[in-house]
Amino acid sequence: MTMRKKKGSRLARISGAAVMAAVLLLSAACSDGGSQAEGKDGAEGASGGVIKIGVLASLTGALESYGKQTTRGFELGIDYATDGTREVDGRKIEFIFEDTETKPDVAVKKATKLLETDKVDFLVGSSSSGDTLAVLPLVEEAKKVMVVEPAVADSITGEQWNKYVFRTARNSSQDAIAGAAAIAGKGVKIATFAPDSAFGRDGIAAFKEAAVKLGSEIVEEQYADAAATDFTASIQKIVQAKPDYLFIVWAGANSPWKQLQDMKVQDQGIKISTGAPDIAALKTMNDLVGMEGFSVYYHTLPDNDVNKWLVDEHKKRFGGEVPDLFTPGGMSAAISIVEAIKKLGGDVGDGDQVSSAMEGMSFETPKGKMTFRKEDHQALQTLYAIKLEKQDGVDYPVPVLMRELAPDETAPAIRNQR
Repeated sequence: MTMRKKKGSRLARISGAAVMAAVLLLSAACSDGGSQAEGKDGAEGASGGVIKIGVLASLTGALESYGKQTTRGFELGIDYATDGTREVDGRKIEFIFEDTETKPDVAVKKATKLLETDKVDFLVGSSSSGDTLAVLPLVEEAKKVMVVEPAVADSITGEQWNKYVFRTARNSSQDAIAGAAAIAGKGVKIATFAPDSAFGRDGIAAFKEAAVKLGSEIVEEQYADAAATDFTASIQKIVQAKPDYLFIVWAGANSPWKQLQDMKVQDQGIKISTGAPDIAALKTMNDLVGMEGFSVYYHTLPDNDVNKWLVDEHKKRFGGEVPDLFTPGGMSAAISIVEAIKKLGGDVGDGDQVSSAMEGMSFETPKGKMTFRKEDHQALQTLYAIKLEKQDGVDYPVPVLMRELAPDETAPAIRNQR
């Protein structure tokens, strides 16, 4: 179904200059595997011959590594779910990667281009919660399903949610429940540190709620510019508060781990806890060996056939590299879309029907079974309680499984007031 502009709609109000800019920004950005699908004109997609998926990701900027992981995982997921054919029910699947540059205004332009010019049937993304929140009104206007990955802000499936929003990424509350379970308890004093962004503030708000319920006291909260590289002032205030634990929510290349080490925070009796990050950030955390926390994913944690396929295929395609933190998320998003296409017999032209079909849908992923909760379309999923350990032949502390946190154990509160 070709999307029509509504008079006075949000999409129609975008200026001609902005639309022209979006068109000029069109790129056939390729994944590292070299098999990026090329966009074609809208006529073929509308005719039922091709199903098009637009993927928004940070392919440059502070979250570039996350975008790379997501797009690699997405391409692998399409191949896994279609047995390498990239076809479902006789319909070819094409996908277009667009770089949001981790800038909400750019994300809006790229999403508009995907919806209006490329006439995609689905959107996926983005690496940043800010980018994703900016795009949500567009998918509601266009009545096209967006599978959110890996953005985690609670508000995406909370107060900013609409019926076309589904999320395979875990949300901040799921992270928080896992993080609090690792360290919170009666009388435990905790300080928190996060970027001053939707991602950071939502993450800390959810953690506080979970930790206080377990009897802990939050003695200090610090938020830093998400692009900052000097965290001295924030760390000093945390140390002055004399917490038992410092719980950190962070994402991006400019992580605070080295500065926390340089300022000898742990030597002052403060234990650090966080979600185990991607491999690049783990390489800066050698002083945190022994830390107990949680993990969204590390390639040795899940024990299932889908993850085994992912690890083996990723190594084959990418020079022996293992999948990283958000690779399985990209794969899960792709699998969910293919499962929806199968469920609908290839008829995905009506966004309302697609949304209805995906509500409550379960599907197998590298992290085991995920289910889109009917009430808010948040995917309930397994997380992992871990301990960082040093292993021979590995130049970073490895997340080692303490126990799996089952989907019902980390199920977040429903916040969308549906």
